[in-house]
Amino acid sequence: MSNPLLLEEQLCFPFYAISREITKRYRPLLEPLGLTYPQYLVMLVLWEEDQQSLKAVGERLHLDSGTLTPLLKKLEASGLVERVKNPTDERHIQITLTADGQALRNEAEQIPLALKELLGVSEEDLELVKQTLNRLTLKMNGTD
Repeated sequence: MSNPLLLEEQLCFPFYAISREITKRYRPLLEPLGLTYPQYLVMLVLWEEDQQSLKAVGERLHLDSGTLTPLLKKLEASGLVERVKNPTDERHIQITLTADGQALRNEAEQIPLALKELLGVSEEDLELVKQTLNRLTLKMNGTD
């Protein structure tokens, strides 16, 4: 009979460990861009579709406004994004890339490939893991 409290029996630990390791691998790739990993995620969302509401960005990243706002303030201070209040409803904030934020996209394009090379895992294995994690995320969010 296995012990349910053994670390290796916990579902949460591999997620925790891989998350830390992936973030650690991103750090040297993002440093030249002046981005942290969470800031990079925000930029990815905006590079995909510029001019989004704070709410839309938060939903996409599964972050509440209390977590997202400090990230956006730092990106704004770096000159990469602008936060603009909706003139008809000041509770709604629009996030827009600046010219510098748009230009940074070109520099960031090499990051996914560089990370894959650092990990040394086949494209097929990465795709399988990504699909499995995406399905699990959808299930946990009740959107499957």
